[in-house]
Amino acid sequence: MNKYFFVLLLLVGFKSFSQDLKPDAENTVVSKNAEFPGGDSAFSKEFLRMIHGYIDMSKYAVNGQFTFLFDINTEGRIENLNVLPKVKNGELFIEDMEFAIKKVKKKWKPAMQNGLPVVSKRVIKINFTSDHFDHE
Repeated sequence: MNKYFFVLLLLVGFKSFSQDLKPDAENTVVSKNAEFPGGDSAFSKEFLRMIHGYIDMSKYAVNGQFTFLFDINTEGRIENLNVLPKVKNGELFIEDMEFAIKKVKKKWKPAMQNGLPVVSKRVIKINFTSDHFDHE
């Protein structure tokens, strides 16, 4: 009798410590990245148009690829702009880029997670060429 009780106890013990392989529906995360109407290339084109329309680029020696890192908030607006690589007069350059980026009329569609808008990070690379070179 003790053998049967011991075997029954082992079987119940193994079942209680075994893993449940069913996926948990509550932990499923549905997410969607932030989008600009027309895509990243449309944003880059519009952003460059605003830069050339509102910013005097002769103040800066900017040639080559620049990386713009920013957040898209839950309303689809850009915040926390950072520009790499750093340039001479970098603070003024970033202020001018923030001004130009705010001139872009279309808003981003914010990133979504489980049906709710969330803050997301974006990275956009843009090539600049200018006739001005810093010879210092």
